Amino acid sequence: MKPTSLHPVLLAVCAIAAGMLPVMASATERPRARDAGIVIGTLPTGAANAITDVPGVRVGQSSVREGDRVRTGVTAILPHEGNLFQSRVPAAIQVGNGFGKLVGVTQVRELGELETPILLTGTLGVWTAADAMVGWMLQQPGMQQVRSINPVVGETNDGFLNDIRSRPLRPAQVIQALESARGGAVEEGSVGAGSGTVAFGWKGGIGTSSRVLAQARGGYTVGVLVQSNYGGKLTVAGVPVWQQLPDPAQVAESTPAGNSGDGSIMIVVATDAPLDARQLGRLGSRALIGLARTGSVMSHGSGDYVIAFSNAASLRRTPEQPPKAAALLADENMTPLFEATADATEEAILNSLFRAQTTRGDRGTVPALPLEPVLKQLRSAGALAPPQP
Repeated sequence: MKPTSLHPVLLAVCAIAAGMLPVMASATERPRARDAGIVIGTLPTGAANAITDVPGVRVGQSSVREGDRVRTGVTAILPHEGNLFQSRVPAAIQVGNGFGKLVGVTQVRELGELETPILLTGTLGVWTAADAMVGWMLQQPGMQQVRSINPVVGETNDGFLNDIRSRPLRPAQVIQALESARGGAVEEGSVGAGSGTVAFGWKGGIGTSSRVLAQARGGYTVGVLVQSNYGGKLTVAGVPVWQQLPDPAQVAESTPAGNSGDGSIMIVVATDAPLDARQLGRLGSRALIGLARTGSVMSHGSGDYVIAFSNAASLRRTPEQPPKAAALLADENMTPLFEATADATEEAILNSLFRAQTTRGDRGTVPALPLEPVLKQLRSAGALAPPQP
């Protein structure tokens, strides 16, 4: 979808003013889980080990940081490079625990399709994000007669690190995330919608991973992106590392966020396999397996959602026209995709924790997960792969 809403110079000015320009990579960055020797499952990853390994999928992010109070942002997932309203993709939504504010859920469930990009943000920014995306889409070419749009916006509550009641998110920041979307590597950790999130008492954030099936199984790709903000008993590659980790309260410089088990996670699953909405519902439910492996029980106060879509060109639909007849993947051939989804979800969550940085915010400081104690336990359990060049 080609941007038409704001002049690039104006966007740059807005980005600088909001403190949301991308953080550049540095030699002191924390490693991704796989770079540290943690290999989940047996399937290979795509080139970037990211949701963007699914051809055509793009991700854009804007991080909103103001002083010591505001830590929030937006992460946008665009299923393909065209106008999604005019070329819709099959989709499904699975709910692990429904304590959340997922805008657009009923229409996706009723019609089994996406007609907008997916946005992730903080809880009280959901409606700003939805309104801004609707305005942005109405300005796209060919949208002059459109009078109904179903924006899909998910959230987790970043109210510990972020002054959430001030509702700092602005439309320009949403548009910046949409218009900056691109393929390739995806920035992870304390960025975009993950700027102010907390997981297991440690700093959470954005994480992503992918898996590629062998050609004999179709050669399809599954990519996952998560916004982690939940709790439980942290388990890494099957090792209960929570048993020997320090209490985050002893690591933080001020009142810690805690680890009650409540919180939320948004999980986005993308694939190029030709799956319809029913099959995507089956695929999305397997992401909850990956979530459970990390130590979550989807507690009472947690909003745990999965949005799954296929961007297979043969299944895209034009509004007001009957769907084209297209061959679907046989249900009997879906098991490798289930495996890919569970493994990629687990690794994406680990990446969100491994890449996140200690963050000071509105109500205190949330420390980054201390990696050496985690890796030491994994090493002792024989759960680390040999170092890769």
